[in-house]
Amino acid sequence: MPNMSQSKNPMPEQEPLVRNKNFSEVALGYTKEMAIDEAQRCLNCKSSPCVTGCPVNVHIPEFILKVAEGDFDSAYDIITSTNALPAVCGRVCPQENQCEGKCVRGIKGEPVAIGRLERFVADAHTAKCGLDGAGCMTLPEQNGHRIAVVGSGPAGLSCAGDLALKGYDVTIFEAFHKAGGVLVYGIPEFRLPKDIVQGEIDNLASIGVKIVTNAVIGRSMSVDELFEDGYEAVFIATGAGLPQFMHIPGENLLGVYSANEYLTRINLMKAYLQEYDTPIKTGKRVAVVGGGNVAMDAARCAKRMGAEEVYIVYRRSMAELPARKEEVHHAIEEEIIFKLLNNPVAVLGDQNGRVSGIECVRMELGEPDQSGRRRPVEVKGSNFVIDVDTVIIAIGTSPNPLIKSTTEGLETDKKGCIIADETTATSRQGVFAGGDAVTGAATVILAMGAGKTAAESIDKYIRGK
Repeated sequence: MPNMSQSKNPMPEQEPLVRNKNFSEVALGYTKEMAIDEAQRCLNCKSSPCVTGCPVNVHIPEFILKVAEGDFDSAYDIITSTNALPAVCGRVCPQENQCEGKCVRGIKGEPVAIGRLERFVADAHTAKCGLDGAGCMTLPEQNGHRIAVVGSGPAGLSCAGDLALKGYDVTIFEAFHKAGGVLVYGIPEFRLPKDIVQGEIDNLASIGVKIVTNAVIGRSMSVDELFEDGYEAVFIATGAGLPQFMHIPGENLLGVYSANEYLTRINLMKAYLQEYDTPIKTGKRVAVVGGGNVAMDAARCAKRMGAEEVYIVYRRSMAELPARKEEVHHAIEEEIIFKLLNNPVAVLGDQNGRVSGIECVRMELGEPDQSGRRRPVEVKGSNFVIDVDTVIIAIGTSPNPLIKSTTEGLETDKKGCIIADETTATSRQGVFAGGDAVTGAATVILAMGAGKTAAESIDKYIRGK
């Protein structure tokens, strides 16, 4: 029976002033009854506009129909026919700008909670089959061709999974000691539990994907040596892990972090757990510079690490914040303080070389720039100081130049991003690239879409040989 409610089923969550002191997952997930009720809001539009908003083309109306019928196994099979990481996507994709942004129900109310339903289906599968899903997997028949994937973030995992299902012998080379890329070093536990990520990785291992950690391609071995070892194609999915700074006075003071380092210490190196000796110092008053999802993650982590006051310092207004609305909403609930229309001009220090404040200048919005957002303009003489002892810079990242500098014939642009065409093919024959290494920092689902495209292109390339 259709559910004509104009509102989504609300997501059960931890209370804000409880969760801002722990790293347990904020969103608790739908119950079976809630999921079926929400699925019955779907109109099963023949044109399926929601699918056009999904970078990996999940067959959304079909899987939601199965949820409405209570057939969660079939729903999972439908999702994973195009999406290798459903438990991840259901948690961190910007659905409001993608599939849900195209949902017809959103015209006169709230769209169907597609992301929440995807998460529910993935979690139901885990509850039945275990985190690695091995007992529910069918091994594909091998075709005898070997492919190397450099990087185990969302683009690399997506590409590896699709190629493995096509019968390829796939090996992922990961620079860190643990696979997952930004999913493990960048996104906090309270948004994406690491056992969920590991479960998705184990799913890939159960269908034959090999993962080699502590392998820095460009140092421990080169792309050329991968070909010499018998790999017939290489997919570069090394992400964009090189932090950017503002180049203002005081950025070298003690107590200034890049968001990349701060989040890596907390997420990958488990600084939030007492049994780990990972060094990290979060002060009592913290300023996070930036307005994206990474800034929200850093600010919310700082609060959980014991900071009494945490500020988001951003040069535009709330309307221009690039972070997901849900993350901003959660941050506000958790008592993160937003200092909007302010731009840092210097980090101040004490006699010991430690951060003592951040000097900002007030901004006002002028005409729109190339991004379509109104350009921030400095208000002369409006400088003021926020007293803080820690500053976290979260204004973006760029690709590490290591692959570029050690791979002959691989073209990059002025930002250091690898140049690849719409098929992910690069200027070097047999080398493909996608995700943040090509686009610069973007979303998990866009990187996964590039991984899927790469798998199709590599398959076509190998068969063409």
